[in-house]
Amino acid sequence: MSQHEKQQQKIVQYLNEAQATEHALVRVLQSQIAMTPRGAYRTALETHLRETRDHARRVGQRLEALGEGSNPITALVGAVETAVGQVLALGKTPLDLLRGTGGEEKVLKNAKDAYTSEALEIATYTALEHLATSVGDTETARLASSILADEERMQERILREIPKLTDAVVRAEIDGRPSYDLATTGAAETVRGSAEAGKEAADRTVRKAKRTARQTRKVPGVARAEGEIKGAAASESDLPIARYDQLTADEVTSRLAALSQIDLAKVDAYERKHANRATVLNRVSSLRGDEPWPGYDESTVAEIRAALSEADDVRVQRARAYERAHKQRAGVLNTTERELNHA
Repeated sequence: MSQHEKQQQKIVQYLNEAQATEHALVRVLQSQIAMTPRGAYRTALETHLRETRDHARRVGQRLEALGEGSNPITALVGAVETAVGQVLALGKTPLDLLRGTGGEEKVLKNAKDAYTSEALEIATYTALEHLATSVGDTETARLASSILADEERMQERILREIPKLTDAVVRAEIDGRPSYDLATTGAAETVRGSAEAGKEAADRTVRKAKRTARQTRKVPGVARAEGEIKGAAASESDLPIARYDQLTADEVTSRLAALSQIDLAKVDAYERKHANRATVLNRVSSLRGDEPWPGYDESTVAEIRAALSEADDVRVQRARAYERAHKQRAGVLNTTERELNHA
């Protein structure tokens, strides 16, 4: 990989992270707006929601200009980051209703969360601007600088609002003069509607991420990369082998041959991070390798048999050797033998 390619790959990575953060913040802002009484602060949140959507759009345009879609690994990672970010943001939406003892305190706690979210975005775009400047990508640097100014302005706006929101808590909970009742403002109903609409949007995003994953696995090397990414962050329940941590090394190795390349990569990353048993790692290493063709492990027996009927002898032989070392499915092996005998 050339120096320029390395630089662009890192820029794309940071842009993907920024876009995922923006998508997640859209959901958070929608939830907070639904719970905030009409007034100057709610107007500020609504304005920033429009800005946030525009930020996500502009970052997406920059990714397209850099040819992000041509790199399957970064496309996969970006799709997963966006899906995860939206699911996490939506997960806290109904919990916002339970925070604090009254509507005033709920709004205050949300404002503190919003301030923290802005700090994350400020850090994200500060890093992106510095990276882009360092590698001479002036257009990305200008984009990051422009969005950074919006985030800094919003954080300052929230900070100015916090003393006022705190005063409202004092009046309501200490002086006994509440000014906001969540149950009678319609905010609770709005949040429920927002959560339902948001969940549908998140489901669409997750489905899109899965489609992206299936497509990118058809490119050589991507399935292995995806497995390594997932394995590094996986818990035991995420692994393709049940009760993994309770199994001996011999018990694990006896189950490895049936796994796909993506699952082997996942086990490899998980094992290295935890028990790091040489017996398991050596067996995984012996099984890892290129599929007979990209997407083989994702294909059914019928799909493989159809592909073999049009394959040359070299590809058929590779499929036979791979199948013997892994799943040993009779339907595939019989087809390879028949195709080679008829050659």
